[in-house]
Amino acid sequence: MRLKVSYFRKTAVFRAAAAAGTLALLAFVPSRVIQACSDLMEPTGTDTHFPRVYGDRPTVAQLTDLGRRIFSDASLSASGRQSCASCHDPASAYGPPNRAPVQAGGPQMDRFGFRNTPSLRYLHSPMAFTEHFFEIEPTGGKDDQGPTGGRTWDGRVDSGHDQALMPLMDGNEMANASHEDIAARLRKSPYAADFARALSPDGENVLDDVEATVAWMTVALETFEQSPSDFHPFSSKFDAYLRDQVQLSPQEQRGMAVFNDMKKGNCASCHPSTHKNAGVRFPLFTDMGYNALGVPRNVALPANRKPDFFDLGLCGPLRVDLKERTEYCGMFRTPTLRNVALRHNFFHNGAVHTLREAVAFYATRDTAPQQWYPRGAGGKAEAFNDLPQPYQGNVYTGIPFKPLANGQSRLTGREIDDIVAFLGTLSDGYVPPKPGRRAIKP
Repeated sequence: MRLKVSYFRKTAVFRAAAAAGTLALLAFVPSRVIQACSDLMEPTGTDTHFPRVYGDRPTVAQLTDLGRRIFSDASLSASGRQSCASCHDPASAYGPPNRAPVQAGGPQMDRFGFRNTPSLRYLHSPMAFTEHFFEIEPTGGKDDQGPTGGRTWDGRVDSGHDQALMPLMDGNEMANASHEDIAARLRKSPYAADFARALSPDGENVLDDVEATVAWMTVALETFEQSPSDFHPFSSKFDAYLRDQVQLSPQEQRGMAVFNDMKKGNCASCHPSTHKNAGVRFPLFTDMGYNALGVPRNVALPANRKPDFFDLGLCGPLRVDLKERTEYCGMFRTPTLRNVALRHNFFHNGAVHTLREAVAFYATRDTAPQQWYPRGAGGKAEAFNDLPQPYQGNVYTGIPFKPLANGQSRLTGREIDDIVAFLGTLSDGYVPPKPGRRAIKP
């Protein structure tokens, strides 16, 4: 990306980037600086313990403020009716605001993608995508966890600023045809003068440079999405439990036990409920890995009206660099389970519509497939019907999907309910009881 040097030359950020021999580092500085601090400090629910300035100009506070306004600005879309917040609603933990499996967008707000909108919370420190993530075991050995990291359902971008640009340009979302369109719309925004002033205190107008404007827009969005109070507040009942401020109810405790039991729910194998770094108390409930779960085809998606269309995750159609890696077809990134109880649709295609059903899918996919898949001509359930036959061998069949020796599910109905109750403790916004008062059991 071409950046006009004059906008950066007087900042400490530029000097550090120049010393490293590349201006590309400029776009990475905000997240790395803040992430380095957030990894070391317990969250407080405010930004006061985080660095206020990286370099000379602009400050983190300025970028956060600009990013917040950009995030909610529908005028930046071709339709004039869609902002980032339209799909990532702050009141819904920055997830979808309604029960639609995919959100409408495009120039006329009549186009649809084919992936369920993920929450943007707790994405402040994802590792870069790698095909081979080696985890050192306590025994001293190494275990290759396979594809891990990155952002979006298929991990095709690593940085927050690259991710921020995607909906601005996507024809099914904000649908700008070019960077010029984005910059032109920002110039008309009510905060355009503040944007220019923050980035160019000496009077140079950054808005005259299209690529610099778009680059700083995405950096502002990335910085805003690092804001602890907005995007990683760690304010759930579970976090209060970790702080010894409240006890979980008996049902929630049972759910946590089944969640962690490697022979029962085995949920923690992909959604760790503890942090392996002893200095960090608050787990993200994702290992950032990838799995093929064989989720049923969502016939409500417009894209699926074409019988030969398949969303294959890591190997396409949106990600193209791994399209020849057929062993990855059907794999999607493991999302965080934080705030999962606030969602109305689950999995990458939104095919499941309640949290209890989502948990039950893991328990009964292989013991009662007729509950999830349509029946074929012979009356047999057509399992894994959203994957072409050559890739169905990629689907994970271990615990909890694997039936017991007697063919029964590993989870009873009560245990499913208990896990759902535990997952409800992961929703942000919980207010712990004041000291000296007995906690009221739900």
